[in-house]
Amino acid sequence: MCFSAGASFTAGVLLTVVGTETLRKVHKPAQIAFASIPIVFAFQQFSEGALWLTAGKPGFESIQAIATTVFLIMAQVVWPLLVPIAVLLMEHHKIRKRILWFLIGAGAVAAAYYAYSMINFHAYAETSHLHIEYKTRVPEPLGIWGMAGMASYLIATLVPFFVSSVKRTFILGIIIGLSFIVSFIFFRLYLTSVWCFFAAVISFLIYYTIRSSHRKFNQKA
Repeated sequence: MCFSAGASFTAGVLLTVVGTETLRKVHKPAQIAFASIPIVFAFQQFSEGALWLTAGKPGFESIQAIATTVFLIMAQVVWPLLVPIAVLLMEHHKIRKRILWFLIGAGAVAAAYYAYSMINFHAYAETSHLHIEYKTRVPEPLGIWGMAGMASYLIATLVPFFVSSVKRTFILGIIIGLSFIVSFIFFRLYLTSVWCFFAAVISFLIYYTIRSSHRKFNQKA
């Protein structure tokens, strides 16, 4: 997350609490992946907190590299796969399921592109102006593939919430979409870090979604 190590670790602790409570409200296996999203966010914030503590300090290069890699794997490889899969597991409508399978394919394209870039073009992070900028040395001729990767990423992480028939999930999609727009306009260089901060807000809505489902389940029991 942007701002500081303290902000990242604080967010990590809060997300761990929210994630733990969310998982406690799960009443069927199909909800586990969706309910685990806050915990995954927490892990991501802890890794960025470690990066803040070691950035620019001699002797901590290996920790910086590990923290950067962990953050980017979570942000760019895990999310475009986890989001559509988590939504698919909760879906019962056949047509919506077919659409979600297509979105998983889009997520796989995005994950493959970013994983390839990290492995072959050296991913690294730089801190400036209270933000962290994540970079890879992708050759300019491959820029068009970067645009395709970003498009696939947005499709995989936004559209599933609008396809889902689960109540109120579209609100998650709206919040993530708006936060992306704000991050892109005002923090373009730090998009990966800042957008993940805003996206973490959805963890609280995920908690309420699972809790609401849990209450309905108890009322029927």
